[in-house]
Amino acid sequence: MYRSLNSELKREFGCKVYKLALSGGMTCPNRDGKIGTRGCIFCAENGSGYFAQPVCGSITEQIEKAKALVAKKAKNCKYIAYFQSFTNTYAPAEYLEKIFTEAISAPDIVALSVATRPDCLPPEVTDLLCRLLKIKPVWVELGLQTVHASTARYIRRGYDLSVFEKAVAELKKAGIKVIVHMIIGLPGETPEMIKQTAAYIGKSGADGIKLQLLHVISGTDLEKDYSAGKFSCLSPEEYIKILEECIKVLPPEMTVHRLTGDGAKAELAAPLWSADKKRVLNAVNAAFLRDGIIQGSEYKG
Repeated sequence: MYRSLNSELKREFGCKVYKLALSGGMTCPNRDGKIGTRGCIFCAENGSGYFAQPVCGSITEQIEKAKALVAKKAKNCKYIAYFQSFTNTYAPAEYLEKIFTEAISAPDIVALSVATRPDCLPPEVTDLLCRLLKIKPVWVELGLQTVHASTARYIRRGYDLSVFEKAVAELKKAGIKVIVHMIIGLPGETPEMIKQTAAYIGKSGADGIKLQLLHVISGTDLEKDYSAGKFSCLSPEEYIKILEECIKVLPPEMTVHRLTGDGAKAELAAPLWSADKKRVLNAVNAAFLRDGIIQGSEYKG
């Protein structure tokens, strides 16, 4: 058994909660020359913000447009303001305070979630997030991806584990929830190596985890390596088997925020089977039920 995000949100807020993907108009130190200029090897031009609203108008306008996209299925629900694209603490604290405060000002926004890098959390930003926490819950999502140094160099992550550990410790000290992203299927990693990353995250002090299938996006440096035959992608059966092993090494109190992932289908180069997210989740649920990881349809998205 494990904690799904869907069930945790219903327990905390008493209703269905949707994430609204927003853009803060920031870039990344791995793109602007501070660390690098080409970004992580898998990252698309939109900074992995496939569903984030374009940077136009105010944050309030972005929120209303994002709500409209889920209006047909969002009945009697609440929302999380999710700053998704690029590195969402890579700006002066004054600017971050303005956009984050605006984002959580609406009554139906129940929490703030900020995706960022662990090397982009200076004390003034952590202090800001701590102040906002007094208004509404705050989550910080950190893109670790792997615990293995060789893979981290290959994907051009740009920081080592000590930076990640320091960021987690400081955020937890401030009372902020931490969610960690990891990628399953990175080139050169064995199932055992992937499980080691999951186990490390489980012991890191983080509150939640996002397990993401490696997507090869058109136009990325990763696609060049894929097209050159330097690696192959996982099959659905391989992915689900590794996913189960990762779940087994997580502490029972850790919330699983994601079991797969989806991007813009038009930009997906591989694996093409992952484009049908509903079918993938149905297969995951069936395997989890068969193997006793869940009882009933515990995970819905």
